[in-house]
Amino acid sequence: MSKNTRKNISPYLALAIILIVVYFISSTFGTNIHKISYSKFQTYLKKDKVETINISTNAKGGTYDITGKIKGYKNNESYYVIAPLSDETMVVINKYQDKNKIKVDVKSDPTSGLFFTFIINVLPYLLIGGALLWFLGRQLSSNNKSMDFGKSRAKLQSDKNKVTFENVAGLTEEKEELQELIDFLKNPKKFTKMGARIPKGVLLVGSPGTGKTLLAKAVAGEANVPFYYISGSDFVELFVGIGASRVRDMFKQAKQSAPCLIFIDEIDAVGRQRGTGLGGGHDEREQTLNQLLTEMDGFGSNEGIIIIAATNRPDVLDPALLRPGRFDRQITVGLPDKTEREDILRVHAKDKKLEEGITLENIAKRTVGFSGADLENLLNEAALLTVRRDKEAITSAEIDEAYDRVIMGPAKRTRKYTDHEKKVVAYHEAGHAVVGLKLDGADDVQKITIIPRGQAGGYNLMLPKEEKFLATKNELLDKISGYLGGRVSEEFIFNEVTTGASNDFEKATKIARAMVTEYGMSELGPIQLEEGESSVFLGRDYNKIKNFSSQVAYQIDEEVRKIISEQYEITKKIIKDNKDLLDLIANKLIDQETLTKEEIDELVSNYKNKPKSKKKTNN
Repeated sequence: MSKNTRKNISPYLALAIILIVVYFISSTFGTNIHKISYSKFQTYLKKDKVETINISTNAKGGTYDITGKIKGYKNNESYYVIAPLSDETMVVINKYQDKNKIKVDVKSDPTSGLFFTFIINVLPYLLIGGALLWFLGRQLSSNNKSMDFGKSRAKLQSDKNKVTFENVAGLTEEKEELQELIDFLKNPKKFTKMGARIPKGVLLVGSPGTGKTLLAKAVAGEANVPFYYISGSDFVELFVGIGASRVRDMFKQAKQSAPCLIFIDEIDAVGRQRGTGLGGGHDEREQTLNQLLTEMDGFGSNEGIIIIAATNRPDVLDPALLRPGRFDRQITVGLPDKTEREDILRVHAKDKKLEEGITLENIAKRTVGFSGADLENLLNEAALLTVRRDKEAITSAEIDEAYDRVIMGPAKRTRKYTDHEKKVVAYHEAGHAVVGLKLDGADDVQKITIIPRGQAGGYNLMLPKEEKFLATKNELLDKISGYLGGRVSEEFIFNEVTTGASNDFEKATKIARAMVTEYGMSELGPIQLEEGESSVFLGRDYNKIKNFSSQVAYQIDEEVRKIISEQYEITKKIIKDNKDLLDLIANKLIDQETLTKEEIDELVSNYKNKPKSKKKTNN
């Protein structure tokens, strides 16, 4: 047991011991005493009802104090008799002692009854009162957390949880950027000798789950220095000034442990831009931010304190945080590419048993857009499914199911389609697949299923043929056609439309509008009319001024409609020209409910090799 643990439980242990002692004192002395007359006592002696007799002499009163038990009394009951201090009393008692075999105990001159009364009535309350005062004093001392509002909530990482760059897969460039901080913490004189100033703050920016916190821990582990970590929300309290006090105390502790690292996770909770928001700002948060800015700019250069912060919302941070002298270096921690995904999977697969034939390279190819946290979750879900199915190793079936769970959620096999609905969903998904197979710019079809998952009645897994940073106009148009394939197929086969394509329209419209307003891929020319998407931040984006007129807004809508309409007609032609392939995939889906890439490729191969029937002509 640690010293702090013993220190925290000792008051409770002492109080429990005192209460147990008081209980035993009360149970020992708290008997029910029946006061009887001397004549009645003699009657009890004659009738052989007396069980025990305890005699003591009260010298001050000139009497005998007699106590004992009457036959039939309970354990906590006794009698009390005041008898004359004479030989006659002892003669009577001796007479019946031998006759009735009564146990007699004669005590020498005891103290008066005041001490007995004190023990019974006063001492328990004094003990309880003293224990409460002692306990209250302990709680009002420095150990009481309710009295240290202004103390820092930053925690010091223990050596047991030490992380190094070996535990961080991928992120090669990011680790190279942070290696400079490690060198400074290990050997600061090398930098001061050249007059170099190491960045006081490093801001890690990236999507959730990309490894920002793990990277900060690895920097501390590599440098082998104290590592304080805290969340931005730990600074903000109900009372104004508490957060600023905690910031001051945090830097005070850090200066005593320098060189060291301070890691602030989700800094946007306290570092939002000041003076924004409808209805005024938050005084407590702004005071906390002001104190953080002062401390970062206040401690001397090369003092050995480096702050690393993480956020996935850099657009809402106050500009004063990002100026040189504070967070003057930003490192973007992006989603891993194929090679990095394979390295991450290798780290998380160390303690998992995979079936022979399953390669991490194939899993990495399928997981485009997955973060490090998503990849860990994928393998964990696969391991859980393996245990649930009583298998000895993780097979491709568990990997596939785990992938679907991460993307869409668990399968809802109890949800039953009508025969017509099942057919509609099958043709809808087959339509997506046919367009994806026939257009070069569309994504590659990996899997099709009509088993409901989440809010979707089915889904079509389509991944890019290769990972690229840029997209051409034709590729974006082909993507729009791919999203429209489901609705076109429904309309072509059933001459009616359903609500199943709403999400497809949302994605297609989003791409088309970005082409017009952001990428300059329309007749309006190479002009950016709208900014890229950012997190809504009241006071900055709520009343955003449009930098175009109402006439241009009408033209934007017309261009978006034109792009969607043209691709809709192209998609119609693809579906009409490949109706046999559409029927083939849809019927196979109705039978099997799920098709893998290998099964889809086999269907397409058989379709291509199938001899086409010649049309008959009338002479």
